[in-house]
This record gives sequence, C-alpha cells and structure tokens, in this order.
Amino acid sequence: MTSGAFLAIDWGTTNRRVYRIEEGMVAATERDALGVTAVGDFAGELVAIRARFGDLPVLMAGMVGSTIGWREAAYVAAPAGLDDLGDHLLRIDERTAIVPGVSFVDGRRGDVMRGEEVQLLGAVAGGLAPAEAMLVQPGTHCKWVEMTGGRIARFTTAMTGELFGLVRSHGILAAQLSADVALGDAFLEGAREGARRDLTASLFGIRAAKLLGLRDDADAASFASGLIIGADVAARVAAHEFDTAYILADPMLGGLYAAAVEANGRTATIVDSHAAFVAGITRLGAFLS
Repeated sequence: MTSGAFLAIDWGTTNRRVYRIEEGMVAATERDALGVTAVGDFAGELVAIRARFGDLPVLMAGMVGSTIGWREAAYVAAPAGLDDLGDHLLRIDERTAIVPGVSFVDGRRGDVMRGEEVQLLGAVAGGLAPAEAMLVQPGTHCKWVEMTGGRIARFTTAMTGELFGLVRSHGILAAQLSADVALGDAFLEGAREGARRDLTASLFGIRAAKLLGLRDDADAASFASGLIIGADVAARVAAHEFDTAYILADPMLGGLYAAAVEANGRTATIVDSHAAFVAGITRLGAFLS
C-alpha cells in the first residue's frame, strides 16, 4: 500500500475535479466542466492531467466508472465499507484505477450510487459524522443513507434536485420560478406544505396562487424548492428513526435541507462534502499498490 502522492479525480457527468494528494492533504486542485459526457478520449485526458499535476498513480471516482464513462466498474453490494471498495477497484493499468459504486436491493426495490460512496464513507472515516448515523447527500439525486458500523448499510435515492430543475425549466410553472431560491419564510412555508406529501397537487397550487394573487412570484421559486425538498424530507422522516441528519453539502444547499429537516422535528448538522471526499479518497488511495 502506498503512502506517497497520488492524483484523485472526482469525475461526474458534467463536471470534473482533480486533486493532487500528498500525505493525506490536498496539495493542488482544479475543477472544470469536462465531465464524462464532454470527453471522448479518456486515456488522452489522463495524459494531460498527469502533465499538469505530476506523473503519479491515479484513482478516479464517479460517473467515469459508469456505462457512459471510461469503463464500467461493477457495483459492490451494500453493506459496503472502504475496504470493500478498495478490494474491488477496477484496474485500468498498474497505476490507474476506478472506484466502484454501491448497490442496494430490498425485495423488489433496487438502488445505486456512483461517486457518493467516497464522500459518505469518508465522512465517517474522517470523523465528520458518526459511524451509526443517517447521512444525507443533496443534489440532483438526493441520497439518504443509513450508516451502520461506518459502512453504507441501506439507502434511498430521491430525484429531488432533478424534479425541481424540470419544473423550473419546463411546463406551466417555469415562468414563475426564475428568481433565486433563498432560505426564508417562503421556503419554510413550502417545506411545511411538502410535509403533507401531496406533491402534484401542491405544485399546481403554485399556479393557482399566482392567478388568485395569493403569493408574489418573487417567492415562488423558494416556495417550490421548499415544497419539493420538504416532501422528500417528510417521507424519509416518516420511514426512519434518527435524531440527527448529517448533511454532506455546501452551506447553501445544506442550509435548505437542514431547515426542512428541522421543520420536521429532527436536528441537522452540515458536513463539509469536500473534506469528506478527500478523507475517503485518501484512504482508498492506499489500495493503489
């Protein structure tokens, strides 16, 4: 196992972030819009990255290991920990590997993640969240993850961010949702409405509120965000016993989820998702050799 420097790449669908890791610390980093859908020659990209950051071993995570990425890295079944991922790295060559995703099956319900597992396991390994906890990773596809013994035990994915993006860009509500989302009264009102979990009716209520002069359109986007996040949070609160949700996100998005969690009677703690990824990928880097 190596304790020296290596390059880590968090390679998503639309974005990519490269880290040079030295002795567990980030020595250099770079973010760009060259996600897997924008890349045709992955081997060539890796040559360019090594030219900029150093000719070092490379460990990649995220959609680079999916069917739309470089090569498909098979899922590791939950429960899964860092050792399970490290033991199942997809080797491109002797100095280059891809972290596998994690799958979960509960009867006829299946779920998958790819990329999030590094942050989730890193949050626990890095002491940012307890080994027994509910971790939440907001985003396009929000992950709700039960951690047991520091391992990913069970999880649910909700298309929360994607649904908000769709109603904001298409359909009858789009013209009303152009304002920025802010954490305030309108968002909290939406979160409380979302707790009723009658989402399709509540969404149409945004249209009705405009026609009847019940809500200013300046608040419509915040209300809609609160509504969709609130419905997601309420469903998870109803299904799981947990006191605190540990939210891996930036302060803005994390703050929205924390407010919705607290509106549903639980507490929330925001975890630095960047630090969680670095903690996870650094430990996985030990499996490169």
